[in-house]
Amino acid sequence: MSLALKKTSEFWLLNARRSAWVLGLLAATAGLACSSTDQPVGASAGASSAGKPSVAAGGGGATGQGGSPAASGGTLGSAGSAGSVSAGGAVAGSNTVGGGGSGAGGRAGSGSGGGGGKAGAGSGGAAGGSGGAAGGNSAGSTGFDPCPASGDCKVLPLGDSITFGTPSNNGGYRVELFSKAVADNKHITFVGTATKNGPAMVAGKPFPGNNEGYPGITIGDLDSKHVANGAAFKDMPHIVLLHIGTNDMYGGNPGGAPNALKKIIDDIATAAPNALIAVSSIIPLSSGNGQVMTYNATIPGIVQTKASDGKHVIYVDQYKDFPTSELGDGVHPNDTKGYPRMGGVWYTAIKQYLK
Repeated sequence: MSLALKKTSEFWLLNARRSAWVLGLLAATAGLACSSTDQPVGASAGASSAGKPSVAAGGGGATGQGGSPAASGGTLGSAGSAGSVSAGGAVAGSNTVGGGGSGAGGRAGSGSGGGGGKAGAGSGGAAGGSGGAAGGNSAGSTGFDPCPASGDCKVLPLGDSITFGTPSNNGGYRVELFSKAVADNKHITFVGTATKNGPAMVAGKPFPGNNEGYPGITIGDLDSKHVANGAAFKDMPHIVLLHIGTNDMYGGNPGGAPNALKKIIDDIATAAPNALIAVSSIIPLSSGNGQVMTYNATIPGIVQTKASDGKHVIYVDQYKDFPTSELGDGVHPNDTKGYPRMGGVWYTAIKQYLK
């Protein structure tokens, strides 16, 4: 073979080997690239499919949209790193609807908590909203409307001496309740078969002194003597204000008071099925207040159970923030502060029903 031909063959062989090496390197690189996972920042923790939304307690406001598949969004709530388990954050892809902050949604993995993170670019979810799931309706917002469209709403004050107005017998809490209603141009009157008492005029109008308050009476006696037999409902009320149990705390049967309360609520609902029954905790006592607190602690649950049974019943807290310094004799409110305080609490509870 000539020297020129030999050099030409060696040249082509060398180039072929180089080409094969380059092609091998490119194939290896391509294989490595294909074996890697390409995910947006913060999305690696997301579930392959969005979890079912779960609603936590929150304030008012619309709920935002939860995360989409492979999401890493935070909760619809207070600030927190999206996709993290911290205040306002949720495990990626869990679609939790959370607490109270507004949720504009930040970039997944780094922004403030908002709606669920969107797969791909990782930006915050669509619907921000302000707060979590809308809170439960307050009493009176369910559409129940006990008072008439025209004329007075008849209110039955039902209970013991604290309802009657002892020791002054000058109208008790009913004076302040009536005064506030008149000031707001609400039409209200009191009904009941017990002895009338109170001033002749309140807020420029004749004061209705009717009530169903009996000094010294227990829950059971009030029920059997005036409620279960229908005697208290001769002038059918639209609203019943029940404050009862103080005498049960004194040498009666404190432990039996909750069951007695359950029964009297049932009997009121039977006697006045279309009336609103406002059941309150009892005010404190200067002595023996531990039994009052034990009894009062049972009342919200009793009211909730009766409401769940379909009865028109609400809970009113007369114990909260009531200082014993406003008790004139250690048991009964005084006329200057104690009874007016009770009247204000009652009015706040029923104002939305009055017309």
